[in-house]
Amino acid sequence: MYTSVGTIDKQQHIVEFTPLVKRIANHMMARLPVSVEADDLVQVGMIGLMEALNRYEEMPGAQFETYAQQRIRGAMLDELRQLDWLPRGARRVMRQIESAINVLQHRLGRSPSERQIAEELGVSIESYQQMLFEAKGTQLIHYEDFSDDEDDDFLERNCADNTADPLAALLDGDLRRILINAIEILPEREKTLMGLYYEQELNFKEIGAVLGVSESRICQMHSQAIARLRVRLKECAWTSIA
Repeated sequence: MYTSVGTIDKQQHIVEFTPLVKRIANHMMARLPVSVEADDLVQVGMIGLMEALNRYEEMPGAQFETYAQQRIRGAMLDELRQLDWLPRGARRVMRQIESAINVLQHRLGRSPSERQIAEELGVSIESYQQMLFEAKGTQLIHYEDFSDDEDDDFLERNCADNTADPLAALLDGDLRRILINAIEILPEREKTLMGLYYEQELNFKEIGAVLGVSESRICQMHSQAIARLRVRLKECAWTSIA
């Protein structure tokens, strides 16, 4: 869709891809606390869409929808980082879970079961599942998690190029391979969940129907899968830094 002078018809693209912005926002909302407004994500997503349109004219041959998705998600994630949308309490809960998983993995030589994690934490299985639900919205990586000092920013210390794209770094080389391997060794149902959510883009309710469990149970399983992946990625990150 181009104008009579051969430039992209931006207004027409905005109309066509607005449903994409809303779909990405709704997909993200399944993992976010109720304090986050879907409309806010849509607004920053639209900004990302317009940035994609401005840059796309300089990228002949690129597939616009794929590029736009990256820019839209990136804009939403930047907004969430600025808002510090995950409460400290939720991060603390997630770190407790990750610590228990890490201890058990070294002790058992495999991924621990849900009940074993609960026992390591010294809580009932019901309390552990509630902890998982409260950790809803945890990202795969918080760069500040790689520091013992809350005032010390891992990203600033280790990324000299301020123009670098963190998403591109995450998808690059060894880290991509590590993430794929970490997903492969997830328990089968959690691996299936991740595939349905991130590849097939089903929401939690739809995944629950596929797996025969409730939407809240899928939320718990997702938090647990993220915790397992974070443990693995953090181990590999510390190894590479050392």
